[in-house]
Amino acid sequence: MNRERLPADIVLAANRINPHIRETPLDESPYFSEITGANVYMKLENLQHTGSFKLRGAFNKVLSLTPEQRLPGCVTASSGNHGAAIAYAMKKLGVTGVIFVPEQTSSVKVDAIKRAGGDVRFFGTDGLDTETHAREYAEENEMVYLSPYNDADVIAGQGTVSVELAKQLSQIDAVFVAVGGGGLISGVGSFIKSVNPAVEVVSCQPAASAVMTESVKAGKILDLPSDPTLSDGTAGGIEAGSMTFDICRDVVGRYITVSEEQIAHAMREFIDSHHMLLEGAAGVAVAGLLEVASDYVGKNVVVIICGGNVSRDTLKKVI
Repeated sequence: MNRERLPADIVLAANRINPHIRETPLDESPYFSEITGANVYMKLENLQHTGSFKLRGAFNKVLSLTPEQRLPGCVTASSGNHGAAIAYAMKKLGVTGVIFVPEQTSSVKVDAIKRAGGDVRFFGTDGLDTETHAREYAEENEMVYLSPYNDADVIAGQGTVSVELAKQLSQIDAVFVAVGGGGLISGVGSFIKSVNPAVEVVSCQPAASAVMTESVKAGKILDLPSDPTLSDGTAGGIEAGSMTFDICRDVVGRYITVSEEQIAHAMREFIDSHHMLLEGAAGVAVAGLLEVASDYVGKNVVVIICGGNVSRDTLKKVI
């Protein structure tokens, strides 16, 4: 991957996927601005087709494949949102494929993959195990593996969120992003800092599964267990050698971890004040802001609401 070219590749990706995705709103949040003292804006990727930002990377990756690569079909692994996005993109572009998901993946996300036309198969209890199995399946069947995050085209696609942000808000002081494998924050951070190096890129993770945070502290990708979390979209390990690790180390200025209670509280506050749904991973980014709000008084802060695919059972627990 050519890191120096990544911002330019993100602009190319934005042009490539533009006919297939929705430019999502950037909404000023009077409520969160009042309680934090910052000027808070919510980037509403929960309103994206398939209900999350993942559609951006999915379309950019599938559109980048040659006809010869598309022919035997594609394989991916996902905790849900990436799978739904890949299924949606493949169906739109006439490509077949298989989506492997961890056994505990929420029913709402599995249903979303199936509705999008995906062939869903369950394997493993940790996202990293599922990814490893999917890669092996792809190799054995001579199919293309589509990584949820460890892929230059996927990262470039996710980074198109910040191309929109740069147009929607002229002055941004900090961006809060939920992190799992690091694809979204790698793309967003790389582009937004190419526009303005002073922007602080803030990584937010649940304490129950803070693999990237602990890995960056250790200086290498760690193999750590994950506890159950409301943020199923960010849970699990990171693939060995993932390109997102080095990018995060370079572009992320701050790492925050939050408890399950903080995530649930942030989700309730967002639902009550914005009157729309968000999933646990998006709640992590909101909780991250609330944890350190006193440091951003008077500053322009963007929180990426990365998805809205939350199950009824999870919603009941949260409320």
